[in-house]
Amino acid sequence: MAVKQKIKRSKLAVFLNTAATAAKPEWSLVGDGVTEMSITYNPQTSEVTYINQNSGTTDVESYKPTIATPMTALAGDAVFEFVDGMRMGRKVLADCMTECLLVYLYKDAVAGGYPAEKNACAIQIDDFGGAGGESAKLNFTLNLQGDAIAGKFDPVTKTFSANTNA
Repeated sequence: MAVKQKIKRSKLAVFLNTAATAAKPEWSLVGDGVTEMSITYNPQTSEVTYINQNSGTTDVESYKPTIATPMTALAGDAVFEFVDGMRMGRKVLADCMTECLLVYLYKDAVAGGYPAEKNACAIQIDDFGGAGGESAKLNFTLNLQGDAIAGKFDPVTKTFSANTNA
C-alpha cells in the first residue's frame, strides 16, 4: 500500500518568462513577495435535461485557467520588475503576452527534469498600491491561453523541453 504524503505548496512552482522574447526565454520563479497563489480552472460547462429525464446533466466543455497573484512590490525582483513594466506601460493585447510554466516538483524528476506545463498567458494588471504605512502591493492575474504544452523543466539549467510523444 502506498504511503500518503502531504504536498508542500513550495513543490508547485510557477515560472514566468521575463525575457523580451519567447525565442530565448528567461524563466523567473514567482515566489518572493507572494504569500498565496492558486490556479483557478474556471470550468466552462453546459447543462441539459432531456425530456425523458427528471435530473439534468452538466458537461465540462473547456477550462479558462487563471492565476491571481497578489505580490508585495520588491524592487529588483525579476517578476516584479517585468510585471511592473507592463503596468507602467499599460500594455494590452500582444504586448501583455508572455509564457508561464507550472512545474510539479512533488513528482519524481526524470533525467534531471520535473513534469511541467508551458502555457501562453496574458498578464492582467488588477491593482497597485495599498494602505498607508504598509508595503505596496502589485496584484495581477495570469490568464492562461489555449492548451498547455506538456514537458519537463530542469530547475538547475532553467530549460523547458516539450514531450515528444505523439
